[in-house]
Amino acid sequence: MAKILIADDDPHIRQLLAFALEKAGFEVVEAEDGEAALAQAQAAAPDLLVLDLNMPRLNGLDVCRQLRAKGELPILILSSRDEEIDRVLGIELGADDYVVKPFSPREVVARVTAILRRARPAPAADGGGQVARGRLSLDPDAWLAHWDGRPLALTVTEFGILRTLAGAPAKVFTRDAIIDRLRGPGFAITDRTVDSHVRNLRGKFAALGAHDVIETRAGVGYRLGACLGQGA
Repeated sequence: MAKILIADDDPHIRQLLAFALEKAGFEVVEAEDGEAALAQAQAAAPDLLVLDLNMPRLNGLDVCRQLRAKGELPILILSSRDEEIDRVLGIELGADDYVVKPFSPREVVARVTAILRRARPAPAADGGGQVARGRLSLDPDAWLAHWDGRPLALTVTEFGILRTLAGAPAKVFTRDAIIDRLRGPGFAITDRTVDSHVRNLRGKFAALGAHDVIETRAGVGYRLGACLGQGA
């Protein structure tokens, strides 16, 4: 049973989400503000955090930033702020998905389930076995990525994008195709959200001196690069 931490200052929202998630078979813990969310993330060891942006004491973006500095807990942002800049900023800070209020509890449950499914893939789903290209290696079953033997700290979505590209290195994936692979058809996600995740990935590889991991095909999408650690 996966444990979900709900961090929102509105008790009605917490109650609504807790009911829907528990009905779907999840265990639920709650936090009423940002500081409590950080404390519960450490004490309760949840499998995923549903995080409101507008909270007292510490806002959701700061919570996301601090959690990402410590680990890779999957995060679903929940907010009444529907500005694209807020969605993109949340993704760039490492959130895995974003839902705007007012929301459907069923949609939140579906997105939580999808994120956890990506974090815990069935071995048969990817055919099993490791994938290697240049200095990059992926173990889809163990959900591990390494560059030149060094482990990479990737979010669930970042690993999913990399795994998608590595599964067909000669193929150029459109942004819609990447979204479908990660979440299944029917999720409304902007192209810019995909671009933000790719930008995060490139930044992590660039810090290791690798600038040839993901190629952009203008007007089409992305494909896996040579992964030799070349280019700048």
